[in-house]
Amino acid sequence: MTFLRRIWGRADEPTPAACTALDVGTEFAKALVFEIDPSGIGIVRGVGRKRQGLSHMQSGTVADIAAVVDNCSVALQEAEEMAGFRPTQVVIGIAGELVKGFTTTHNQERKRPDQPITEAELQKLIDTVQQAALREAERAITWETGLPHVDVRLVHAAVTSASIDGYTVTNPVGFKGRYVKIGIFNAFAPLVHLGALQTVASQLDLELLQVVAEPYAVARVLGTEQVQQAGAIFIDIGGGTTDVALVRQGGIEGTRMFALGGRAFTKSLADRLDLPFPRAEALKVDFARGLQVDRRDEVEQIINDDITVWSAGVELVIEELAGGDLLPGRIYLCGGGSRLPAIKDNLSAERFWKNLPFARPPEVAIMSPEMVETIRDDTKLLIDQQDVTPLGLAWQAIELQSTEDPLDAALRRVLRAMKV
Repeated sequence: MTFLRRIWGRADEPTPAACTALDVGTEFAKALVFEIDPSGIGIVRGVGRKRQGLSHMQSGTVADIAAVVDNCSVALQEAEEMAGFRPTQVVIGIAGELVKGFTTTHNQERKRPDQPITEAELQKLIDTVQQAALREAERAITWETGLPHVDVRLVHAAVTSASIDGYTVTNPVGFKGRYVKIGIFNAFAPLVHLGALQTVASQLDLELLQVVAEPYAVARVLGTEQVQQAGAIFIDIGGGTTDVALVRQGGIEGTRMFALGGRAFTKSLADRLDLPFPRAEALKVDFARGLQVDRRDEVEQIINDDITVWSAGVELVIEELAGGDLLPGRIYLCGGGSRLPAIKDNLSAERFWKNLPFARPPEVAIMSPEMVETIRDDTKLLIDQQDVTPLGLAWQAIELQSTEDPLDAALRRVLRAMKV
């Protein structure tokens, strides 16, 4: 993952001892200030958050840069004052329906299998994969927007697998063989979305270390052997979007996002109960916490109706990601929207999973900060599932300090050439 740092042109600088993770969500701007100890463990020293206005974000994307900068500034100040210091670098999450993440796999038959693979041959293979991935992302985003020429940019990339004649390798250079197979995960976004976040970082006077697709960050934050071996589906239910990531056979195969989240549930309550939006939001939150609320039966029915529609959307997304292959038997939920009890109930119900390629009923679990073993929260303020996403972003910054392997180095060189 170190190659991502070098893409930004800072190859010779030391890994930061401290950094900020910024989750620019539809409902809240959340900031974590953390240190990275020599063993690679993150230590959260400060936490801050600021509620976004209704017009500041739309479906996970920035709609008003100036307002979002102000909100992020408040969250950052709170986190920095708690930590007692101000990092100069930041990792920011990106979400939205037009953020496309997928793994592209290419199988190349070599004309001279008796000759060792060279670095030049490996780079050519990676270049083939990346060019195909870019074309796929441009086609998908052009089709969804209906616009003929959308400027699509790479958010981040990572090698997920490599093998020679079916034999898994971490560095193909020097091996002989006929068939070389490589898989690379790429996340792409329209320039307008990526550029907005770059502007936010610039106006906050922070060096942008990395922009990360949020479902990718969530899917990477659990490093348990069970997840790596058996795979899992990660669902992050935010205010404006629901983000889904599929981990299978040790790597992230794809991510998808759709514009239906907690804010849509609130809007239904406001419309159908004739309530102001802030009152409807408070009603939803109290209901999710199991507190007594007025007109409880009506509230429950409205929320259940919306969750039925939401779960149908999740089913379609998972079906697309599955590609007809068997799905892992575990679903992890996070994000503020996952507090609603009917969310977990719907995903556990037979009507949801019976039409999907599960070998058995999936086990549905709520993620919590305690499950993130690689980051320690010294503030004791990260307490539930809505805090998992910023922790995932923090972990991406920590991964940047890892030693660059040969595949990452080759990918970095290809990405530099593509930008020329």
